[in-house]
Amino acid sequence: MGYISKEEKKIPLDDPSGKWSDLTLLPEWEEEFYDVYTVRKHGKWVMLKALKKEYADDPEKQEMLEREFDTRYNLAHPNIVMVNDFEEIHGLGMVIVTDDVYGYSLRRLIDEKRLTPKILHRLLTQLLDAMDYIQENHVVHHPITPETIIFTEYTENLKLIDVGYDQTETLSPQDLSTDIRSYGQVLEEVLEHLPTKMPRLQHIAQRCQGDKRYGSIPALRLDIEQRNSGKVYLIISIFILIMACLLIWLAV
Repeated sequence: MGYISKEEKKIPLDDPSGKWSDLTLLPEWEEEFYDVYTVRKHGKWVMLKALKKEYADDPEKQEMLEREFDTRYNLAHPNIVMVNDFEEIHGLGMVIVTDDVYGYSLRRLIDEKRLTPKILHRLLTQLLDAMDYIQENHVVHHPITPETIIFTEYTENLKLIDVGYDQTETLSPQDLSTDIRSYGQVLEEVLEHLPTKMPRLQHIAQRCQGDKRYGSIPALRLDIEQRNSGKVYLIISIFILIMACLLIWLAV
């Protein structure tokens, strides 16, 4: 996965309606069963996710694609690539239509030594926001990796792709734990490629992957913010005590 260039070689597209044009395959973005494309829809750039040709007539894979659309369609978060529609395109079959993402994967930024303080900050804030949202909506997804984290070209805002293929009544403790471990692996790899050592964040990344990892995204977030739940409760208790004393004093 990497930078999405609109100048790549276009694929001929048979569309008498004129709705679709400039179809471009993105081989860096392919998944096990899917190909990913950019294309113009009524002149506006969007992305398509379609079954690879060898799976296009497989009813099981077709159902899998539709289930992913159903799972992702109602997700709405600024750090998750939005799904817009599920349409049929001649030559591709049914496709998931998403917002366009014009930028770089975290993998490419690591490999090209182009990490910035803003990118690290986005990982400590926006990535956790997106993961928390996914968990709150009980979305089952593949592990988050540098390949599935995209930073937009100009603002370096974080966008997650491949964020879910099913939705359940509740996520299992194993699902939640896997998310924490995946986050730790991403953070640790980024820290290894920074010019300055950050022992505290490295400790957090290692704890995410250990036997006594964080029990939730909020607990992880609190530690990153140099707080812990005990201190928060202590502050709340002190505040309540002060207010109670003030009310007693006013009543006298």
